[in-house]
Amino acid sequence: MATNLKAKVDDFLSQKRIAVAGVSHKNPGNTANAIYKRFRDAGYETIPVNPNAETAEGVTCYKHVQDIPGHVDGVVIVTRAEYTDDVVQDCVKAGVSRVWMHGGIHGPGSSVSETAVSYCLEHNISLIAGACPLMFGTTSDGFHRLIRGVFGVMGRLPN
Repeated sequence: MATNLKAKVDDFLSQKRIAVAGVSHKNPGNTANAIYKRFRDAGYETIPVNPNAETAEGVTCYKHVQDIPGHVDGVVIVTRAEYTDDVVQDCVKAGVSRVWMHGGIHGPGSSVSETAVSYCLEHNISLIAGACPLMFGTTSDGFHRLIRGVFGVMGRLPN
């Protein structure tokens, strides 16, 4: 299992089948939908997850990660932190070995839950706890790369 941020990011982004938990059927402009679309547009097989939606972004939306047919390589969690524990437990049941808990540019925008972090580590999940996947790789853009640089200088990137 990768131990530094660059290795974990490279490993996560090298996967091809990524679920995004928190995609909305009511608010297509939210952060989870933006991440979903960016991964989809970059060529990933991207699957939306939301227990309250039948469809999102014009495709079937799954209530739980374990409901998705076939193997999922990684899950980006873009929910409120109080829901993250349930999502990571679902990931373990689904056999997912990579999780990225989204972290926004402000504290309330974070999906990181300390109990979920502990749960992932206890279950051998490669975890990125914070930052936004749009800061890295083919899904990134200039604004997100700038924020990544600022977070790096400030020591706000996850380990």
